[in-house]
Amino acid sequence: MVRRSVLFSPGDQPDLLRKAPETGADVLVFDLEDGVGPDKSRARAVVAEALAEIDPDVELCVRVNPPGSGLEADAAALSGAPTPDSVMIPKVDGPAEIEAVVEVFEADLPVLALLETAAGVLHAEAIARAEPVEGLLLGAEDLAADTGARRSETGEGIAHARGQVVLAAAAAEINAIDTLYTDFEDREGLAADTERAATFGFDGKMAIHPAQVPVINEAFTPDPEDIEWARRVLEAADREAGVFAVDGEMIDAPLLAQAERTLDRAAAAGGDDAEGSPEA
Repeated sequence: MVRRSVLFSPGDQPDLLRKAPETGADVLVFDLEDGVGPDKSRARAVVAEALAEIDPDVELCVRVNPPGSGLEADAAALSGAPTPDSVMIPKVDGPAEIEAVVEVFEADLPVLALLETAAGVLHAEAIARAEPVEGLLLGAEDLAADTGARRSETGEGIAHARGQVVLAAAAAEINAIDTLYTDFEDREGLAADTERAATFGFDGKMAIHPAQVPVINEAFTPDPEDIEWARRVLEAADREAGVFAVDGEMIDAPLLAQAERTLDRAAAAGGDDAEGSPEA
């Protein structure tokens, strides 16, 4: 499943929830946790109503509160509403939180696990392999508060955490989603940070404003030139055995896998340029 852009909408603002499907985001997150005030009863009622009214063509996710801090009330309030496509769990420190959510919701819901603490990042591999986790998300702002790391434009303070999350997700063959870029008016800064995340190997990035979605989607969609290169590589692979050359470059198994991944990403993003790609 493509999860380039993961857009949060506050659960207590019904107008924003209704407009969210128009943003172009791959995943819409109706937020019952940090995006709303301390009294979450109104947000629960609004989100339950929105789930009954909105049926977008993209993934609809609900960010619930952690076990012991409102999760049970969230599940009770949503019990009569249509089931979302997935549920996001914040502040996951280990597989135990995943098990608690599965037990409370009593449904086989895909889980997106948000890692926002030192313990969560250190246990990323175990969390990624827990059923039914389909994605790891890095919450760098809370992580920095937990560890004392300094946030910077170039991201040195979270570089290790980024690498840890990407490796754990890749090993478990699930999505890795990068942290928010908090200044939603800084388009250039967002583009640079998103490109940095793509370089790390992330599959997507979280967003807090609709204006961020096009920038994020573009960064995680292969360029037409990359798609054409991948197509030429796979076409040559059908004719050649072992190591072969394409455009003067020697192609071996890792580059072949990269070509396959490029076309898979393009197809998942719905790009017309990927249509007609040869089978790997």
